[in-house]
Amino acid sequence: MPRPVAVPRSRSVCQICDSIIGRRLPSTKYPLGVRNVTRAQAQVGQNLYKIGILQKRMLASAAIPTGKSTSSASNTRETAEEHDNATKRRPMTASQELSSVTNMMTYLERSKSKVLSNRRIPPEADVSAALKACRVVADYIMDDAVQPQISHMVNELDSAASELLSLDNSASQQSSQSSDTTLSAITAQVKQIIDKISDTAYSVLSHPPVFITPDLLKLYVDIQARLGKPETLPRVFQMYASKPMPREAAGSISYVSQNPAKVANAIESKVIETALDTAIEARNLDAAVGIIENSYAAKAFIRAKLVRQGVLPAGTFAVTPIAAYILATNFSNLQSTMDGATATNVAFAGILAYVGFTASIGIVALTTANDQMKRVTWAPGVPLRTRWMREEERAALDKIACAWGFQEKWRQGEEEGRDWDALREYVGQKGMVLDRTELMEGMDH
Repeated sequence: MPRPVAVPRSRSVCQICDSIIGRRLPSTKYPLGVRNVTRAQAQVGQNLYKIGILQKRMLASAAIPTGKSTSSASNTRETAEEHDNATKRRPMTASQELSSVTNMMTYLERSKSKVLSNRRIPPEADVSAALKACRVVADYIMDDAVQPQISHMVNELDSAASELLSLDNSASQQSSQSSDTTLSAITAQVKQIIDKISDTAYSVLSHPPVFITPDLLKLYVDIQARLGKPETLPRVFQMYASKPMPREAAGSISYVSQNPAKVANAIESKVIETALDTAIEARNLDAAVGIIENSYAAKAFIRAKLVRQGVLPAGTFAVTPIAAYILATNFSNLQSTMDGATATNVAFAGILAYVGFTASIGIVALTTANDQMKRVTWAPGVPLRTRWMREEERAALDKIACAWGFQEKWRQGEEEGRDWDALREYVGQKGMVLDRTELMEGMDH
C-alpha cells in the first residue's frame, strides 16, 4: 500500500508559526495573526522609508549646499512613485530602516572634517553648518513620528505572538526571546546614533581654533537638549568664558587668553534654563549643579545683571538730588512767608527725605521677599545686596531640589540618599538652607 504523500506547504513567517503549523494538519494558509504581522511590518516599513527620504534631503540641503537647483514637482512625484513600487516589491522592517540611517553619518563626517581639517580659523558659517547637520539628524532620530511606529510594530508582533501562543504554550520562551532581541537591537542602534551625534557636535565646538559665539552656544545647547545628553554642557559653558581666543597672523594661529569675568562672557538666561531643564529630565545631578556653577554663579553673569538691571536705578539715584533742588526752587517762588533761600532748603530737604525713605522701604521689600522660595531659602546673615545679585542661582537650586525631592508636600524633608545629602551640603556652602524648618508647611506655629 503506497504511503500518503505530504502536501507541500510554503515556508512559515517565523519559528513560532512553523512550530504550530507542524503540529496541525498540513495547510498552505497562514493564521490570521501572522497576516496581520506581515501587513503591519510592510506598512511601518513604507512609512519609515518615506520619512527617511525626506529627512535625508533636508540634511543634504543644510549640511552640504550645492549650486544645483532643486528638482521639479514632476520629478519628485516620479521619484516617490518609484520608491513606493520598490517598497511594494521589497518590504522593509524597522531594524533595516534604522540600519540605513547610519548612512546619514557621512554628512556629519563631511561637515565635521570641513571644520577640523581647516588649517586656518574656521569661519562661523562652517561651524554653524556642522552643528545644523547634527540638529537635523537629531530631529530625525528623536522625531515623535518615528518612535511610535517602531513601538507599534513591536506591540503588533507581541500581540500576534500571544494569539499564536494561546494555541501552543511550549514556544513561549522562544517568542519572548525574539521580541526582546528586536527591541534591544532597535534601542542599541538609536543609542549609538545619539552618542555619535553628541560626540560630533562636541568635537566641533571644542576644536581649539573655533571661537564660541552666543549663536553657536545656543545651537549646541538645543542639539544636546534634543538628544537628552547634558553631560558636556557644564564643560561647554566653561569653555565659552575661558577658552582662548584664536588670532591669525602671518599664516600661523596664536591664542590669547580671555577674562572669564568679563560681561560679554555672560550666558543668556534662556540658554541656561534650557540646559538646566535637560539635566533635570535626564536625572543627572552632577550636570545640573555644574551648569549652575558655570552660569548663574559666574562673576560674568553677576556683572552683566548689575549692568542690565542696576544702571537705571543707579542713574535715577544720582539724578534725584538735582531734580529735587530744581523742584524746591520752583516751590519757593510759590510762597511769601520766608525768604527764597530758606524755602528752597526746606523743600529740598523734605523731597530728599520722602524719596529716600520710600526707596529704602521698597528695596527692603524687594530683597526680603520669599514668596517665590519653595525649598531653598537664604541663610540668616546674608546681605540684602548679595540676595538680589544671586537670586537666579538660588532659584535654580530650588528648582533642582523640587525635582529631586518628594512631590508630596507632607513628605518633603524626609529625603535620604547620597545625592540628596550632597545637594544639601552644596546648598549650605552657598549661604542657603535646604528645607528650613520654620518655613515649611505646618511648622509655622
